[in-house]
Amino acid sequence: MKEFIEKMPKAELHVHIEGTLEPELSFALAQKNKVALKAKTPEEMINAYDFYDLPSFLDIYYAGMSVLIEEDDFYQLTMAYLKRAAAQNIVYVELFFDPQAHTVRGVHFDTVINGIHAAQKDALSELGIESQLILCFLRDMSAESAMKHLNMAEPHLDKLIGVGLDSDEKNNPPLKFAEVFSKARAWGLKLTMHCDVNQDNTLEHIRQVIEDIKVDRIDHGVNILESDALCELAKSKKLGLTVCPVSNKFVVQSLTSSELKQMLQKGLLPSINSDDPSYFRAYLNENLVALQEEGQFSKEDLVTLVENSFKTSWLPENRKLEYLDTLTRYTETVEAA
Repeated sequence: MKEFIEKMPKAELHVHIEGTLEPELSFALAQKNKVALKAKTPEEMINAYDFYDLPSFLDIYYAGMSVLIEEDDFYQLTMAYLKRAAAQNIVYVELFFDPQAHTVRGVHFDTVINGIHAAQKDALSELGIESQLILCFLRDMSAESAMKHLNMAEPHLDKLIGVGLDSDEKNNPPLKFAEVFSKARAWGLKLTMHCDVNQDNTLEHIRQVIEDIKVDRIDHGVNILESDALCELAKSKKLGLTVCPVSNKFVVQSLTSSELKQMLQKGLLPSINSDDPSYFRAYLNENLVALQEEGQFSKEDLVTLVENSFKTSWLPENRKLEYLDTLTRYTETVEAA
């Protein structure tokens, strides 16, 4: 089963590029940019990854970004992830990035997006891995700041497929950003928002993202199972839910395997993703393998989860069908063997 998972052609729709910053690269960039780190070794840094809820994770996550300063830093960060993704037989990725977390440190928006985009182009030509970019707003910052950064993105719209919303959810409902997301939609961008696991007012937040913001996808969204009405609404709109098992375990002490099975039984469209794989020490293959071991998912279930990632991606329909055909040929070959 592990080999079946590892060799399967896959897509990833929920991965924060800043969350792929491995300790070794962090130390190299810190040395180059003369940034002081608390940890003395990469191992010491990993040992300090002590998360027990969303805010405790975010504190460490934002501190880790301090080494990212120059355009080439963002290039190296992105290329390192895309190389690892290609090695895991990930053929398509939709990447999140958090520009506000860099501009507040004095790093120019153009520096961030140009570095990421250059790596995306090189990874496509050198590794054959296709990717698109999603600008995420930080929900614990103001709606005015989000709008300012959307406007900064206007000269770069050709580099973006959509916008998202992440960071601390407490007292930061989706409706706070209604105007920003309305403008993004008017510009032709796709919309997604995080509805993290077990947050305050989570069902109301899920309702807002579906009915008021009218998102094209929901990130996490596991708590939707608590409302039959919201499940039916998401199902009717064919909304994907980008679930991240290993990162969920830090919040709910479970890979949410039983919840994922319920989602599949209800006809929802969950996909499996790695979220912040460097910090949670698990990329996409490791998430799928751990999930299968905890929940004893069948090959058919795993294929459905991977199919969902292609179906709910923001690719043109013809590209989705090409990737789904590649996946079908893979499974048929395995069965024939």
